[in-house]
Parts: sequence; structure tokens; C-alpha cells
Amino acid sequence: MHNKTFVAVAVGLGLITLSACGSGGGAKSSADSKTVTLVSHDSWAVSKSVLRDFEKKTGYKVHVLKDGDAGQAVNKAILTKDNPQGDVFFGVDNTLLSRALDNGLFQPYTAKGLDKTGAAYQLDQDKHRVTPVDYGDICVNYDKAYFGKHKLTPPQSFADLAKPEYKNLLVTENAATSSPGLGFLLGSAAQFGDDGWQDYWKKLKANGVKVVDGWEQAYYQEFSGSSEGRKAGGDRPLVVSYASSPPAEVIYAKKRPSTAPTGVSYGTCFRQIEFAGLLSNAENPKGAKAFIDFLVSKEFQEDMPLNMFVYPVVEGAKVPAEFTEYGKAAEHPETMAPGKIAANRDQWVKSWTSLVLK
Repeated sequence: MHNKTFVAVAVGLGLITLSACGSGGGAKSSADSKTVTLVSHDSWAVSKSVLRDFEKKTGYKVHVLKDGDAGQAVNKAILTKDNPQGDVFFGVDNTLLSRALDNGLFQPYTAKGLDKTGAAYQLDQDKHRVTPVDYGDICVNYDKAYFGKHKLTPPQSFADLAKPEYKNLLVTENAATSSPGLGFLLGSAAQFGDDGWQDYWKKLKANGVKVVDGWEQAYYQEFSGSSEGRKAGGDRPLVVSYASSPPAEVIYAKKRPSTAPTGVSYGTCFRQIEFAGLLSNAENPKGAKAFIDFLVSKEFQEDMPLNMFVYPVVEGAKVPAEFTEYGKAAEHPETMAPGKIAANRDQWVKSWTSLVLK
């Protein structure tokens, strides 16, 4: 995401761009053990005052290195793991976790405060190579005005999206290049099973689903319900985005509306969990550990929602009123065990690509 703030509005994971926090550009000096270098995707964001608190309490300066979207950042971290770009990595999610772990990207560390994160988020609890930091739900969003005008009920489920009344209305992201696109594919595989998801996508293709490279293009150019999409002449009233997108539409509106202009089809959601880890061969493991502890502190967890539009994983961390007033997390999202994602992800993406894009 970029400096139009709600232009990648975080609305999710892997999307916002703020200027790097802390000590600014350039590589870290190898001799500087008082600097912690964070490697992350472009949507990393934190309030300056909260980061200053960490730096004051610990004596470490934080240098942030943003490396594109989540998939790109993980792949680059794997390629450079013997001589890593930094000390700690934030932003690997459950769809890509096995790739990072199988490639030895992280060394074990049990964060102080890990016991306050829900067990459902601890997907590596035997080895503690990663620490859960946040979660969000990838879900279809709909343009309320369009469905009101056409007196059409918005789709409620994955199956609904293949019905004739929703022909040519949905835009999604490429599962091979986009984190929400991959999450939506995994959600459909969880819903319809190993044998059923391909037939489902054949139906979606026949029903006119449009596929674009990434979330920004889908949400800001194609989707008629977002403020940017309306300006761009977007004509698709259904988009794969996040459950936290409607609150973001309200918060970043020039004139705050009383209700969100977009809604969420809660029967289409897939739960995404993001993690941080201490990079193997990190030059400053001590500083990295302090920073990971900070990520699961109440201060950071409560600061995070309005910066990255994700939900805290620490019990008792408060969620902003806007999140509950204008949208909510999914109550029954689709999920998938990391081992199953690991065993099938690459083959499913390959099959999806030949099925949907060719």
C-alpha cells in the first residue's frame, strides 16, 4: 500500500506502504549491535510513538527493510538466509509458513508473552521457530449500493458466487502472485475438498470471474464499492479482499459515513495468520528477540489494528471501536492445517493456473 494511506489500505496483509521507521535507509553496519533490522513486506506499519517507546526501553534502534509483498519478501529471505538482510522477519503467513520453515529460515525462540497468544494461532508450537503476531480474514467484499440498486441479495457463500445472478460480478487476485488470491483458493479447497475445488473454479470461470495480478488492482481499480474503484470506473461489485476492508473505507473517507459502503460475505472467508521469526544467522539475535517480545506486547498489539488493519492475537488486547462498529472478524472462517497447505500448495496453484488462466 502506499501513501494514499487507504490506498493499499492495509486493508490487509501485505499492502500498506509507510516510510521506513527508525534509523532510515541503507544497510545496517555489522558492528552496530544496538541496531535491530526488521525485514518485512510493504504493509509493515507502527505508530512512531510506540516504536520510540521500544527504542527507549531497550536501547535498540530499529531499521526497517521492506521487501515487496509477502510472497516476494519470503522468497528473498530464503535466498539470502545464509547472509540475511536483517535480524527478524515479520509477515510470513500460514499460506507460506511451510516454505519458510522447510528452508530453515528461522531459529527457535520462545517469546516473552507467547503464553498470552491463543493456542489456535501457534502453528509451530513444538519448535517455536515463529511467533504469531496478528490475524485477518480474506473474504469476498460487496458493493452495497450496487446490490441495493439491482434489488439483488449479496452472495453469502462460496457456492453462491457460481450462481447465474452473480455472473461477471466477481474480481479476484492471481493465486500464484497474491496473498489474498492464494488464501481464497485455499478457502475454496477447504470448502469443496481436494476433489471438488477444481470443479468449483470451472464454474467460477464459466460465470465470468475476472483475475488480476494483485490486491491493489482488484480493490482500487476493478471494485465498484471502494472509493478509489469508483473514481477508476471499476465495474465489479464483488472483490476478494479482507473482513477489515469495510472499517477502512469508513476511517479513510473524506467525510465519514454512518455505515460502511461495503459489506462482507462471511461464508467466503479464509483465516490468515501472520508470524515473526528470528532469522537464522542474524547478526543481532539479542536485539531480534527483544523486538519479537515487543510484537506480542499489549502496546504493539493494540496499536496494530488501525495501522495494518489486522486483529491482535494477544488475549485482552483491545480492538478499536471502528472494527466492531463497521465490520467484524469472521466467526466461522475456513482454515487449513499448515501440513496440508505444505503438501498441496504448489500443485494446487499450478492446477489453478492452467484451469483458470488458460
